[in-house]
Amino acid sequence: MSKNNLTYCINLSQYEAFDERINKPLWFREMNNDIEKGSLVIYRWEIRNFRNKILPFILTALLFFQNSISSKLFAQSEHPSSKKLEDKIKQVENNLVPWARNQDIIKYSIQDRMAMYNINGLSIVVIKNYKIEWAKGYGWANVEKKQPVTAKTLFQAGSISKSLNGVGILKLFQDKKIDLNVDINNYLITWKFPYDSLSKNKKITIANLLSHTAGLSGHGFGGYTKGKKIPSIYDILDGTKPANSEAVRSIYEPGKIAEYSGGGITISQLIVTDITKRKYEDYMWSQVLKPMGMTQSFFNQPPPESKERLLASGYLFDGKEMVEGNYNIYPEKAAAGLWSNPTDLGKYVIETQLSLNGKSNKVLSQEITKLRLTPYVDDESALGVFIKQRGDEKYFTHSGGTKGFICEYIGSFENGNGVVIMTNSGNPGISGEIFNSVSIVYDWKGFYKPTIKKTISLPDTVMQKYIGEYMWYGKPVSIVKEQNELWLNAPVKSKLFFTSDRDFYFNEKEMDYKFTSDLNGLINGFTDTNNRKVEKIK
Repeated sequence: MSKNNLTYCINLSQYEAFDERINKPLWFREMNNDIEKGSLVIYRWEIRNFRNKILPFILTALLFFQNSISSKLFAQSEHPSSKKLEDKIKQVENNLVPWARNQDIIKYSIQDRMAMYNINGLSIVVIKNYKIEWAKGYGWANVEKKQPVTAKTLFQAGSISKSLNGVGILKLFQDKKIDLNVDINNYLITWKFPYDSLSKNKKITIANLLSHTAGLSGHGFGGYTKGKKIPSIYDILDGTKPANSEAVRSIYEPGKIAEYSGGGITISQLIVTDITKRKYEDYMWSQVLKPMGMTQSFFNQPPPESKERLLASGYLFDGKEMVEGNYNIYPEKAAAGLWSNPTDLGKYVIETQLSLNGKSNKVLSQEITKLRLTPYVDDESALGVFIKQRGDEKYFTHSGGTKGFICEYIGSFENGNGVVIMTNSGNPGISGEIFNSVSIVYDWKGFYKPTIKKTISLPDTVMQKYIGEYMWYGKPVSIVKEQNELWLNAPVKSKLFFTSDRDFYFNEKEMDYKFTSDLNGLINGFTDTNNRKVEKIK
């Protein structure tokens, strides 16, 4: 249909809108328009007299579409609300800022940044005072089908799975079925971890697994195309076909440093099934997801057919190429298998906050929640979460990335603040910028303190020295030149911003980096703020 000849139609479709916060169906159903922008589902609009109020509602809806149709970004709010709240939402949508900036203060809109990061669909929940303040979807869950993102759209949560897995493991500890500080082989029945000399005769504990201090390999997982053979958990742990990842083995002495390991989390998945004699997804549903009210979420791999209509499709870095089969399968369920939406994850964040403050115990007691949020070796790596200090406030957080999906959440220890963001894109970056925007609009004291940096452009002769292949977290990545800029090609693609000929940073990572050279002056890698080395291999 031509944009110059718009036609609107109301479709009273087959299912009712449903208000999850009051757990009641609403009279308003789905509204579709037959233009390219897709459909809108509005929640929490109670209509007592359907016949008497349908006409004014249609007129209101038409005005809404007339005002919004020229926008590339098509947003869907879970509920229209007060003018004050709508103003807050607009402020959040138009105050996105990165962690570092030069002297100029440049603020972006969600629409601008979605375009910049090639993000087709995004969903957000903002938490205030231990309650979901608002939920909203933007863009497309599936571009080809013109399926819009709504507050109910489900995304792959990636490594956020590890946070929920931590809750599930600690539930076993709370129920006195496991000890967090003894040899994992005490609980592994169908497979045993093969210790070798690298572990230096030290035993790995469950606490080590959850805090990434077990000294294990297997940073992350690539997933498997739908329809292809899926490996067993034993194939994954031993690195045997059809597994596409390396064996999970010792690379450091346990308990010394925090080295991120999805492989270690996968061992904890096997501990759950060996101890409970249940499927992992069944245990997590009955003991974690359902008690928290996360009724739309699941760990099933592949997803149940009944959920297919709610699933977003993943897109690669350019935002144009869809993941083959719409999404990958992740048998590493504890590490990457969760499907969820921001509303459900918001319930997890809120329950954690309430439990921490002794106001709820749907799954874990206050004592166990405090333990879960306590860093194990360093200042950040706790049991399934990472701890960040911003100003005088502490936050628990985790991000996640699978093929075609990026997401992240953050929740405060006190005051009941938080944000959950999920996208069907392979590019990160926007989450941190939205966190900053929310913190500004909702006045999170001390959260956003931007680092002021002066960036420079490098001559081509200097850039050429840095182009090549590198080994990062045990995985090959590359630095390439695109449109006279250097980019890191990794599971997430990031632009290098230079502050000197050798010093640089990424918008997506709150850390500084510096290229290093050997005795002959040849570039041999780069280091980060924590002096961790990324080797150049080619």
